Amino acid sequence: MARLIESEIEINASAECVWDILTAFNKYPDWNPFIRSIKGDASPGAELNVQIQPAHGKKMAFNPMVVSVNPKREFSWMGHILFQGLFDGNHIFRIIPIKAGQVRFIHTESFSGLLSAILFKLIGDDTHAGFVAMNHALKIQAEDRFKSERTGERE
Repeated sequence: MARLIESEIEINASAECVWDILTAFNKYPDWNPFIRSIKGDASPGAELNVQIQPAHGKKMAFNPMVVSVNPKREFSWMGHILFQGLFDGNHIFRIIPIKAGQVRFIHTESFSGLLSAILFKLIGDDTHAGFVAMNHALKIQAEDRFKSERTGERE
């Protein structure tokens, strides 16, 4: 049985603006309080090096594989601990347009595998809190950038 963590937030910015921030991995340390680093390419089949830092947990590093890239709509990866089927995480970022200049950002991860029930109990709350913190930071980044772009200001 899969265990799911899901959070969402409305962002007053275009899908393109949110996508640009989400896929600018080199800038994650500047704004992202949860996913502290991503190295690699946002292309299907690519391996990433991801470091996360839950607010009340230890820094963790893993090497998931990019599953889907649908520009301005969805980006996902699949990671495993040790080997597939033990503890797997399918991490998905979705950008859903609401109206011009406004999107809903949905951030989910489903966990499955032999150890999912046990490990989910250990990481579930901290991971959800990390998702919420990241979503709020993304909202601030995107809304500031979108406002600057619309008013002609430079960062």
